[in-house]
Amino acid sequence: MDNYITGATIKRLREAKGLTQLQLAEEIGVGSKAVSKWETAKGLPDITLIEPLAKALSVSVAELMSGDTVINKNVSANILRSKFYICPVCGNVIRTTGDAVISCCGISLPPLEAEDVDGAHEITVEKVEDEHFITVGHEMTKTHFISFIAYLTTDRVQFVKFYPEGNAETRFQLRGRGYVYLYCNKHGLMKKKI
Repeated sequence: MDNYITGATIKRLREAKGLTQLQLAEEIGVGSKAVSKWETAKGLPDITLIEPLAKALSVSVAELMSGDTVINKNVSANILRSKFYICPVCGNVIRTTGDAVISCCGISLPPLEAEDVDGAHEITVEKVEDEHFITVGHEMTKTHFISFIAYLTTDRVQFVKFYPEGNAETRFQLRGRGYVYLYCNKHGLMKKKI
């Protein structure tokens, strides 16, 4: 992370939690003057205090460092509100059921925005008995490939990871209406309602 905590962030989070400077200081084991110095930009918290400070302010370390707090309003965990994150370093695929602060390999990851499927990434869906047979007519080379296909309904996620030089096809159980998502390593996340 290339940011360090700002005093304005500490003050905003402390006040939002309803804590005084003294209460916050006591909770993390420092003097109240230390909190005052941080908030007025006359000093910075020691690196060993980052985790206790984040815990005391009820945020993640990533939220504390960036100053951006995330409040996930998806309290019912509706799977159709899922967000996908892809690490550009290791290729990890992370899915959440709402807003989150996600980092991987030391990088804060933004949620991917899904576009509608275009002609170069056309998804074909065929019903075969009690399943959907899903194929993507897309090249699968080492430099340009479909990384995954996911099928989301209101109560379930079915997910298949692909690798270069394989086929971008899979079967998912029929579970009502939902969305098929695919991720192309060059063109990003796309979706199609089925």
